[in-house]
Amino acid sequence: MALNIPVTFLLMMTPQPNHPSASSRLTVALCMLAAVVGGALVALQSRVNGQLGGDLGDGFFAALVSFGVGLVIITVALLVSRKARQGVTKVRIAIRARELPWWFIFGGVAGGLFVLSQGLTVGIIGVALFTVAAVAGQTVSGLIIDARGIGTVAPKRVTPARIVGSIIALIAVVISVAPQITSSVPFWIALMPLVFGLFLGWQQAVNGQVKTLAGSAIAATFFNFLTGTALLLILAVVNVALAGWPHGFPTNPVLYLGGLVGVGFIAIFAIVTPIIGVLLQSLAAVSGQLLMSLLLSVIVPTSGQTLAWTTVFGTLLTLVGVAVATIRRRMVPAPASK
Repeated sequence: MALNIPVTFLLMMTPQPNHPSASSRLTVALCMLAAVVGGALVALQSRVNGQLGGDLGDGFFAALVSFGVGLVIITVALLVSRKARQGVTKVRIAIRARELPWWFIFGGVAGGLFVLSQGLTVGIIGVALFTVAAVAGQTVSGLIIDARGIGTVAPKRVTPARIVGSIIALIAVVISVAPQITSSVPFWIALMPLVFGLFLGWQQAVNGQVKTLAGSAIAATFFNFLTGTALLLILAVVNVALAGWPHGFPTNPVLYLGGLVGVGFIAIFAIVTPIIGVLLQSLAAVSGQLLMSLLLSVIVPTSGQTLAWTTVFGTLLTLVGVAVATIRRRMVPAPASK
């Protein structure tokens, strides 16, 4: 029931076609519900990877493990799916023919950096605060993508409501983060999820377009994990050379499921984004992230962290910013021709 509340609210706040069919409304509702679930999985992955990074004492290696497991899972799915393999071939041909920009398959780089920020910061600032900062980044990136457009996604007019909503989300981050900034918590720790959250909107936009061209969510997810794993492998090797190997691998198998969770939400977003667009997908996912992050902070709080009232208030204020950002000026219908 809790997941249905933000979906219904967002649908009410978002203008629909004048006479949408019942099937169209149902498709949008189901896609948004799926995006809410995907957002909840993002928060769950943040908690898992944050714990893994803390137990390993190495956020770089934790991110590599997460993406590496995801790559293995999606590769197996690719090998058993003929449609997915054909999709990979279509993407390769489109890139060679310059029908698809080559950098569209590097959405996983943004995902890899985001997962890296999970392993480095969640164990210090907690999943709720991490999510509020990341959500603010997503909101701003959605504003930028809508204004400029990307690939086959045409630019959209930047409304005052979207600007105000983004400002509210950033204010929410300041309120949430300010009490956490102490001499023992460097400023960059709290800033990292905000910065890397900026890239998530771009990741979801390009992954969605790769999925549309390939005709396969598995193919799009494969490229995402392939490029992300490559980046994290380089960073992990450099970190091991400078700081040495992790001090020990935890025995809890749950901590190695971040990659599986990642496969789930990357595939979900790749499927629904071409249908409902970057804006609706991001807003629905944000709702899922915030609700799940608060739930996890209450049920399984990060060791040494307490859920501060400023974080709860910042979460609610972020939801207000998201709601404000969905408000658009209604289009005045053109007069009927005589």
